[in-house]
Amino acid sequence: MRIVSLVPSLTELLCDLGLRDLLVGCTKFCVHPTDLRSSITVVGGTKNVRVDVVRELAPTLVIATREENVREQVEEIGQFAEVLLLDVVDLTSAEITINLLGKRFDRKAQARSIITANRQAIAQLRRPARGRALYLIWRDPHMSVGADTYIHSMLDALGYENACADRTRYPALSATEIRALAPEHILLSSEPYPFKHLHLAEYQALCPTAKVELVDGELYSWYGSRLGKLGTGVTAKPN
Repeated sequence: MRIVSLVPSLTELLCDLGLRDLLVGCTKFCVHPTDLRSSITVVGGTKNVRVDVVRELAPTLVIATREENVREQVEEIGQFAEVLLLDVVDLTSAEITINLLGKRFDRKAQARSIITANRQAIAQLRRPARGRALYLIWRDPHMSVGADTYIHSMLDALGYENACADRTRYPALSATEIRALAPEHILLSSEPYPFKHLHLAEYQALCPTAKVELVDGELYSWYGSRLGKLGTGVTAKPN
């Protein structure tokens, strides 16, 4: 078996299932485990996969998702390799994916252990009612998350009410719209836009009564085994 993973969170999951030795390719965003990219071939980014490099690796299986990868690139890869195309949109489908991979590779016990760790992390972090939160993934333009995203599912699981729950995908917002939403919390994610401490004042000025925080984007958006490892807090360290 020769596996190429085009999804960072699933790359880490495969390693935690004990399948690292089967990986021959990953993306430049597959940062966990930290030393992985130095030992296997990097095939580009999640949205700009170098299909020619994937072909040269002669994979027997390529793992992709509808959310993170480009349809045309995945279809081209499908002409010369088996593609396992997954659709992770919430915590339930994330658990289905973990179980599916555990079953396919005869790692059922490891999969159950990862799911248990993820559930324990959520139980530890959940609060009954944290209030309305605006979760931002980008700054120019300001972009948030709608109700049909995995991040929305995480916000709900942790006790937040998504301020953009009436929208879909990743809505762009004007400063005026952010003020009108009047969130109680503004959560600035560490990825994909690398929000820093210096951005706190900008959003505090937009919503003076909101609690503005930097949060770890991996906790909210990585749906493999990362959640169980990050279940120690929802606020990122200032940077």
